This record gives sequence, structure tokens and C-alpha cells, in this order.
Amino acid sequence: MRRLAPIALAVLAALAGPALGQFEVLPPPPAAAPSAASDDTTPVKAALPACGADPFTIAEMGWPSAAILAHIHAAILRTEFGCSVRLVPGEPESTLSSIATTRQPAVAPELWVSRQAEVWNGAMRASSARAAAPTFSGGPLEAWFVPRYVIANNPGLAASADLVDHWRVFAPPGGERARLLSCPADWACAVMTANLAGALGLTGRFDIVTPLDRFDLDGRIGEAVARREPVLAYYWQPNALVETLDLVPLDMGAVDTTSVQCMGISGCIPFEPSGFPPDTVVIAVAEWVFAQAPDVADYFARASMPVEEMNRLLAWQAEQEAAPDAVAQHFLISGRDIWRQWVGTAPEAEPGPDAE
Repeated sequence: MRRLAPIALAVLAALAGPALGQFEVLPPPPAAAPSAASDDTTPVKAALPACGADPFTIAEMGWPSAAILAHIHAAILRTEFGCSVRLVPGEPESTLSSIATTRQPAVAPELWVSRQAEVWNGAMRASSARAAAPTFSGGPLEAWFVPRYVIANNPGLAASADLVDHWRVFAPPGGERARLLSCPADWACAVMTANLAGALGLTGRFDIVTPLDRFDLDGRIGEAVARREPVLAYYWQPNALVETLDLVPLDMGAVDTTSVQCMGISGCIPFEPSGFPPDTVVIAVAEWVFAQAPDVADYFARASMPVEEMNRLLAWQAEQEAAPDAVAQHFLISGRDIWRQWVGTAPEAEPGPDAE
């Protein structure tokens, strides 16, 4: 099962623990009301192209989900809006700096702004970029996960708070201690998982198992699923392994603002149980797009990708050993009901665009 380890381990490992910096996310500005013409002879100004007068570039970041999203949006803008779109390689901080200084790229489809809080806040203050919408919808990005068969076989187990009464599910046969698989010791989530277990009162029943690295974490989960054994593990999404092994996140409960302040500090026990502090992941759009290409800005305001769909795309990519543009083409066929809502038309209206 170790072959199931997801793609781009170095980048995704860096994304495993959320930063807790303060950041700002402002809503898109309201559309300006059309001004009334003084008389019927007032000349009408020629409409701008759908993507504006400036070149339209999309940042293709180096990790799989971001690269897939870049190709998906480029294909849809070309076909549905008639835009000339070019993909450019990107990296979070340099992309934000480039938007501020050159107005390009126009869009970064997956920007983890809570991990670039200082640079993001600077872009916001300079009115060079803003968030059009969350990149992902429909599920937590971090949680404790179990295989779906564990949920099916154990009615009443749906949330982290239920583990106190269901600890034996995760204990070896005849054992008196259950196991909670954490993440590598040098990841922030290892500290958070230990603190959350203490806050939930689980330390009296659970041993926290720390894997050596990302391969070890994936391998332990995969081996347990292959044997149809119960396993409880920290994990995150979007991620191919979540789809491939049919993992389900437990409801971690609401985020307790007091607990969050010390959740990432070793030895600091939160006073109350809490969910993981949320990472904010946004579709970052250059400010000029809202003024010069309002239809495209509206498109991105609707373009949140369901996280389960991205899990499926990442799993398909791994199975097919496909490039990001091929995954985008696959989505444009299989995910038609999703992207037609982004465009604002009925799913069955027209054939899908071809990725380029």
C-alpha cells in the first residue's frame, strides 16, 4: 500500500500544519451601477474584452491540486469567455509580489493565505489583490480520519467527542489501549493532535503513535485499510489517499478561540476541546480584474471546488499517471455539473471545453 503515497510529498508535507498568523480576506467590491445616458445620441463606449485589456495569466503552482485548478480555469475561460489565457509558473509569495508590482498573474487559484499572512495583508492594503472565493468547499481541510467501514460498523461514532465512548474500536484485540496515529514529530499537527487528545480526555485510553515520516504515515493507514482494520489517524485534504482509501473525517467540533491560542504550543493543553484552526485557502484575483473583467470576476466568485471532487481528481491523476492538463480535461467531462454552475449556465446546455 505504500505505493499509494500522494504526489508532491515535499510541498504537501509543508502544508500539513496550518500557520496561525492573522490575515485579511475582503469581499469583492460591489458592481458599479450603470450610469444613465444623457440622451439617445450619447456614444456608447466599446466594451472591453471579457478578460479585460491586460494580458490574462493564471499562476500554476507547483503542487498537484493547484496545477490542476490552473488548467481547469484556463480551459473554461478560453472556451466559455473567449479569453486568451496563459499559464505561468508560480510560488505563493513571489506570485503575490508580482501581482502587486506587475498586475500579473491575474489569478492564483489556490493560495493558502494564512501561510503567507504578511505578504497577503500587504497585497490587501495596497489594493492589488483580493479573494474572489474559497478555493475549496464542502469539508474540513484537517481532521482525524477513519475508513468509511468504521463509521458503518459503529453507529454513534461520528465526531471526535464520541471517541471517549468508542475507544475500544481502535484497540488491538485484547488490548487495553487504543491507538491514534498522529503525524511526523516535526510537523505542527503532531503538537496539535496531542493537545486535542488531552482536551478531549483521550490520553487515559489512547496511545499517540508518531510515524517516522509521510511515507510511514501513508503506509500505516494503507496497511490497516488493506486488512479492513479500524484505524484513527490525523490526515488532511484535498488528497488522493482520502479518495483511494475512502477515508471519512470525524466532526472535530467548533473551533474554540481560547484553545486555538495554545493548540500549537507543545505542553500547552487547551482548556476546551476544539476543531483544528481553519486554514484559509482562496482564489486570489488581481484587483484590476474586478473592474476590467467583471464577468470573469463573477465566475471566480462561484468557482469553489468541492474538496471531495478534488480528492477524486488527485486519485485519478495518480492512477493514470496523468499530467495536470489531462486531469483538467477529465474534470471538464466528468465534473460538468460543477463547472457549469461556475459559468452560470445549466449543466446540459453545451458540450464542455477542451483543455489546452
